[in-house]
Amino acid sequence: MIFDYIKYIFKAKDEHSLHSPFLFDFYTRIVKDKTNYGVYSEIENLRKQALKDKRLINITDFGAGAKLNSNKQRMVKDIAKHSLKRPQLAKFLHRIISYYNYKNILDLGTSLGITTAYLAKANQDSQVNTFEGCAETANVAQENFDALSINNISLNVGNIDTLLPEVLQKIEKIDFAFFDANHRFEPTISYFEHCVGKIHEDSCFVFDDIYWSNEMKMAWDTIKKHPEVSISIDFYWIGIVFFRKKQPKQHFILKF
Repeated sequence: MIFDYIKYIFKAKDEHSLHSPFLFDFYTRIVKDKTNYGVYSEIENLRKQALKDKRLINITDFGAGAKLNSNKQRMVKDIAKHSLKRPQLAKFLHRIISYYNYKNILDLGTSLGITTAYLAKANQDSQVNTFEGCAETANVAQENFDALSINNISLNVGNIDTLLPEVLQKIEKIDFAFFDANHRFEPTISYFEHCVGKIHEDSCFVFDDIYWSNEMKMAWDTIKKHPEVSISIDFYWIGIVFFRKKQPKQHFILKF
């Protein structure tokens, strides 16, 4: 990953390399937006509480597992320390949803619900379907949603392989999807293929940890080449794709 990051640093460009009005607007209005929106502090206060929470919970993991801690019992604070998305990334996802007024949102990987809260708070008129394999982790996430008075989240608990197709049958379209459930090649591609059937011109999919493993690098490369994908953006920590038929197929590596 260090070698991949060094390559990324040398290749990453900023807004001055962007000739597409859509990409220039995306980068200058969303990526570079440093505004400290009020919702950030209330969610970050919950993160601080989670980082002190010594409760032990039993872990059920249907995915690739954690790199740093594979114990079947973990303290909430350890999950918060190693599994939650960095504030910078969670705030970025919040801004994407808010800027484009996305309403139909999928979150594949709830964990403690901190990032999910950022997604839900970005648009009060949205509906967020989030998926968590571990029941006890989901209980903590629900506590966090309740603490923030969030009412636009449907928390789906169980094996996403079964739950995702069932939920997608009830959804007309997907505006925004965040893939952070299973860091292996086949499940990632399977989830993507299921979801791509619900895209429209302005849909946006975000993939976490695209350099996490060789399998994730293969998955990201496969997704970029998919015929429905017109724009891909490599931010190293995450990869973003758009499906805009108006745009020529292009791949960007941009500074975050």
